Order: sequence, then structure tokens, then C-alpha cells
Amino acid sequence: MEIVATRNILLFLLCVTVVAPILLYSYPSAEQELVQDLPAFANNAADSARLNLLPEETSAVLKEPIGDVHTNDSTSIKKLPHDLQMGESREHSSGRVLSATNEGENPIKLVIDGIKQGNQSNYLEKTNTTGDNVNPEDAIDVDDSDGKLASETTTNKQEQKTRESSSRIKKNAHVSPESNNQNDGIPSDARVRQLKDQLIQAKVFLSLPAVKNNPQITRELRLRVKEVLRTVGEASQDSDLPRNANERMKAMEQSLMKGRQIQDDCAGAVKKLRAMLHSTEEQLRVHKKQTVFLTQLTAKTLPKGLHCLPLRLTTEYHSLIPSLQQFPNPEKLEDPQLYHYAIFSDNILATGVVVNSTVAHAKDASKHVFHIVTDRLNYAAMRMWFLANPPGKATIQVQNIEEFTWLNSSYSPVLKQLSSPSMIDYYFKTHQATSDSNLKFRNPKYLSILNHLRFYLPEVFPKLNKVLFLDDDIVVQKDLTALWSIDLKGNVNGAVETCGESFHRFDRYLNFSNPLIAKNFDPHACGWAYGMNVYDLVEWKRQNITEVYHNWQKLNHDRQLWKLGTLPPGLITFWKRTFPLNRTWHVLGLGYNTNINQKLIEGAAVVHYNGNMKPWLEISIPKFRGHWTKYVDYDIVYLRECNINP
Repeated sequence: MEIVATRNILLFLLCVTVVAPILLYSYPSAEQELVQDLPAFANNAADSARLNLLPEETSAVLKEPIGDVHTNDSTSIKKLPHDLQMGESREHSSGRVLSATNEGENPIKLVIDGIKQGNQSNYLEKTNTTGDNVNPEDAIDVDDSDGKLASETTTNKQEQKTRESSSRIKKNAHVSPESNNQNDGIPSDARVRQLKDQLIQAKVFLSLPAVKNNPQITRELRLRVKEVLRTVGEASQDSDLPRNANERMKAMEQSLMKGRQIQDDCAGAVKKLRAMLHSTEEQLRVHKKQTVFLTQLTAKTLPKGLHCLPLRLTTEYHSLIPSLQQFPNPEKLEDPQLYHYAIFSDNILATGVVVNSTVAHAKDASKHVFHIVTDRLNYAAMRMWFLANPPGKATIQVQNIEEFTWLNSSYSPVLKQLSSPSMIDYYFKTHQATSDSNLKFRNPKYLSILNHLRFYLPEVFPKLNKVLFLDDDIVVQKDLTALWSIDLKGNVNGAVETCGESFHRFDRYLNFSNPLIAKNFDPHACGWAYGMNVYDLVEWKRQNITEVYHNWQKLNHDRQLWKLGTLPPGLITFWKRTFPLNRTWHVLGLGYNTNINQKLIEGAAVVHYNGNMKPWLEISIPKFRGHWTKYVDYDIVYLRECNINP
């Protein structure tokens, strides 16, 4: 019996050793099946795109995804927004390869795990509607060896080892041109923004109790903040960052990951972020208010050189004998067959640029006559400037507004208003500065009658038929003689309209809550620009434009119809009496708008530095200043003596 039992045991063991391998090889595992099918899979995918993989994370703690989304067709790599990354890490953890084992490099398993997440990648790409294309090389690798600390754990080393094996597989894969082309849309300041975001996160973590109670993490975060602050510095573009910016970014991200693992006070983080947001908004409001004030102050202030120039010229003028104080060609001043310009200014250098640029582009300078009107303080200096620097064959006339005896408060309502105590108090009482939110209306230049002299052109030039009015902050780039041949079709004023933008319409300048304004004007009507205007003085006299201007000024004695200035009353006075000129005649905005198209400037007959950033001020826009400075001869002795440089 013992022999029989022994024989049965041997037969059973023999059956097991023979039958078991047969059964195992007859029913292979799913993983073995997939390994066997890999060559066929690779052949099918070779034509469409390369195979993308996501690195494994061997940490037992579920971490936030890096943000790289790999699609089935492998045509793009996209970076998810931070909030979407957090959501995906919680709700779709199956889309990442998570492992807590210490497996070594196994390329086949990496391929298998990468394929398993294929469908999940499709969903992520559909969800990412706000993501930006990024370069895979710029993606943050929190476990990069360059960013390691002395306290790095064994788990991080294992993650690095796994990432390196994944990187080697990626390098052997085919890279499609479509994937590279999508990197063209990366913002030029993407890394700068990311570094600044990291700074905000670090400051939030440093304020949370969980992090404060961990001295090691606190010291580490503070060190990273100092490093990133030095890295960012004054950089505004990625090209401004130092070479070690990526290393600092990776090191900061690794420290932030440690902070995320130990902090669980979401309410505290939200509270801190709200406080930071409120503080930032308040600082922004204060800075904006200071910027407006300082800009207006700079625009009102005369540079030292421009203050020195008229003093030096006045001294020189009075040293001349009377015969040398006269301009040539006085007979041309009232010839209606010539081209006459009106310039009303107390800025000598700016007026010189207007005259020089106009003469430089004139086909026949001898037919151009410039009528300059200035105030008593600058009269001698203005005359001396053009006596010492005659504009070629053109004719110059300089007049003193104080000599216009007909221009007095009994005739001009605006002159009466400007000299009133209430008006002076409005401009010069600093305790009232906060009562008007728009500081530009408090500029004392509006007290100058030179700004309102444009409404009295027939009185200033009684024997002329047409006059081209030019502001002193313009530059002429083409011959302007064609403007005199334009048919204004019975209108008085020829100007370029500025209704391309909403704030240049009538409701921007006039008070339509007043029934008198609402009844007579259209709030959506096109505005037009002062600076280069053709005036038909014959039609002006026939339609009695000056009287229209006086009537509206009397109605606005309490400044309820419009604020002070010359454009609002101009829009009213020349309402339905303005002929629109082609836009290429007059391009505006060089004194405030940095985004003007350069081709538009080059094709313009006149460019206008309207705004606070005048070309003779230090706050001028640098890229536009050259159009003005090329008409200034800085070698003139008066400019050198007053230290006026380009």
C-alpha cells in the first residue's frame, strides 16, 4: 500500500510539472499579449506621429501633475492651467502612472503604461481650452538633479531615475514637424510670468501656520524666494533672464511641492490671497493717481533749457540796431496768391521745427509765408530766433498778441472769463485740486489767449482768403500746397476726423446732460482734430463764425456746457461746417499712443504730438522723438549755451 501511495504522489507531481506549463502558455496575460503586439502597434503609429510617454511617479503621495498633456496623435504638447491641473490630479488620477514600488528601468512596462493612459489624454486635451503651447524643454521638472537640496529623499532619486529612462525613450521616438510648429505661439514672457507666480505661491505658503511650524521648509522657501527675486530682477521678457533661470525655476517648484504636501489649510491660503489681491489693487490705484499727477506736472513744467533759450535770445535781440531787427519781404505778408500759415505759440524751439519741416518739403519755399503770433514775454526772442536762423526763401512775420488792440474783454467773452477771479482761483488754488478728477483741465495753458486766437482768424488776417492753421507740436513730412486747392464745398473748416475711436465723439467733450447741448448736437457725431486745419476766411466772414463762437461762450459762462479748452467750443462753432480731409494728411497720437503703426506715420503729411509726451520733454516717446529732432540743429550756439541736446 505504501508503494501504491508513493506511486500516486509521483504521478500527480509529474502531471503538475507537465500540464501546468501547457496551461500557462495557452492563456497568456494581457500584458504579455500587449508586448507581443507592440511591433504591430509601432508600425501603425509610425506614419501619424511619435509615441509620447508620461514619466512615472514612484512616491506614495499623489502629486500635482506636471501639466504636460500627451495626445494620441502626438501632434502637440500643451500645458494645463494651474487650477485645471489640480482638478485633473484629483478626478483623473488614472491618467497618470502612479507607482510606489522600486522597480528599475523597464522600457516595455513604460510603453505599456503610456498606452493605458491614451484615452485619458484625449479627454484632457478637450478639456484644456485655455492652455498655451509650451516647449517640452521648458516644462518644470521638479525632480531635476540641478535643483536638488541636501535633504533630498531616496524617493526623489528614484523618480529622477525613472524620468531619465523615459527621456531616453522619447529621444529615440520620431518628432513630427507639427509638434515643433506649435511652439511658435509661446508668449515671450512665459517664464517671467511663471517665476512671478512661483513667488506669489511661496509668499502664501510662508504665511500659513503649517509651513511656519516647519523651520526647514521655511528656510528653504525663503532661500528660493531670494534666488528667484535675483533671477527675475527687472526682466520683462524671457530673453532678459539669466542662464540659470530654468534651474532656479525647477528648484523653486521642488520647494513648493514640499510646501503643498505639508499644508492643508486651504481656507487660510484663500484668505491670504484675497488680502494680497486687495493690497495690490490699492497700491495700483495710488500709483495711477500719482502717475496722472506727475505726468500733468511734467507737461506744465518748462525744461530749464527752454527757459534759458528765450532769455538768451531776448538779450541778443535788444543788442541789435533797429535796421537789423526787421524781416525781409514784407510785401508778401498780405498776398492772397501765396500759401499762408498761422502759428500761435510761445514755444520758440517747437515753432522753429514746424517752420523748418514745412520749408524742407515745400516745392517752392519762396511762395510760403509764416505768420507767427506769440506773447509779450517771447516776442523779442521769437524774432531773434528767425533772424538768426532764416528758413531759406520763405517769408516770416512775428507779431505780439498784446498789439491786437481790438482783442479786449469788451469784445471777446472768453477773454473776460479768463481774466475773472473765479477762473484764476480754479486754476491756481491747490486746495481745490481734488475737486476735479480730470487734472488736465487745470492746466494753466488754457488761460492763454493764444489758444483762443484761432477763433479770430479773419480779424488777424483781414486781407487773406485761405489760411492753414498749424499747432506748434506738429512736424510736416510732405508738401502741403495741395491743401489750398481742396474744395471745402461751402464749409469753413477742413480737418481730419477722429471718430475711429469712441472717445473722440461729441459726447466725450460736451455735457449732454444739459438740455441745450442735447437739443442741438448729436452725441455720436464724429469729432475732428485741431493741429492742421484749412480755413476758408471768405466763408468764415459770410457765415459770421466768430459771432457763433461768442454766443456759445456766453452760454458757457459757468462751465456747465463743456470744460475749458479749444476743441469743445471748436466742435460746437464748426458744427456742420467742417469738411473731412483724407486721414493721411494728419496723423495724431504721437504724444500719448505708443502703438501707432510706423507705416501710417511714414505716409502722413503731418504728424501730431498731441498729448502730454511732447518731443521736447524728457517724458517723450523715444521711438517717435526722432521725427522731431531731425529738424533741430543742435549746433546752433544758442542751443549749446542753454545745454539743449538731442
